[in-house]
Amino acid sequence: MSKTVVVWGMGEMGSVFARGFLKLGKRVVPVVRSSDPAAIAAEHPDPELVLVSVGEAALQPVLETVPEAWHGKVALLQNELLPSDWQKHPQYANDPDPTVISVWFEKKKGMDSKPLISSPAFGPNAKLLVDALATLDIPAHEVATLDEMTYELVRKNVYIVTTNIAGLKKGGTVSELWNNHEAFARDVASDVMDVQEVLVGSELPRERLITGMLEAFDGDPDHGCMGRSAPARLARALAQADAAGLEVSTLRQIAT
Repeated sequence: MSKTVVVWGMGEMGSVFARGFLKLGKRVVPVVRSSDPAAIAAEHPDPELVLVSVGEAALQPVLETVPEAWHGKVALLQNELLPSDWQKHPQYANDPDPTVISVWFEKKKGMDSKPLISSPAFGPNAKLLVDALATLDIPAHEVATLDEMTYELVRKNVYIVTTNIAGLKKGGTVSELWNNHEAFARDVASDVMDVQEVLVGSELPRERLITGMLEAFDGDPDHGCMGRSAPARLARALAQADAAGLEVSTLRQIAT
């Protein structure tokens, strides 16, 4: 009998992983907005994995209500994710950490998945996520430590927050941003890293993060900078900067 995988959130990303799990021969059980997670957990108390693929705004409410039977099975894939987002919850206050993946492929309605670079995954079920994506020809790989996964999460945050916020001012693609406005892009990224450093609670490898961001730029040079979430990302970054007493002058200039 095949193992069960729960997918909590069946949007574009959740649907990609669900298809990969099905191709591995897994039984996929969805949790959607109208579902009762407790009832589903009662019916499926021992799944192989519970992939939480809801939007950023819904993550904390979901983590607060994950049925106890599923606590050791959770995997996370949200944007702007950091260890503090799950470690604030009692089930993750101490080890073990959940499985986490930093998703580096784009999936929009009506289009196939478009990888930029390989997606790194960490945790007890990282191999399952990597194997599921492999069935769809989406590159992914495992990382060995939480420290390395934290770098990967910050790298994705620097990429997405920098390009979105810079796009509010400059528009265009990521290659145009870097080729035509490198100094501005570096200023935005520096402010973003100031905020990320506070959120992580340790000094960041800033040049390595810039190099990592440029690797993603090279993966899809024509990727548009300003997504629909850009204004919300700027507002969130400024709120985080205000809470930490950070200057972030470039972000504030963009907001005016």
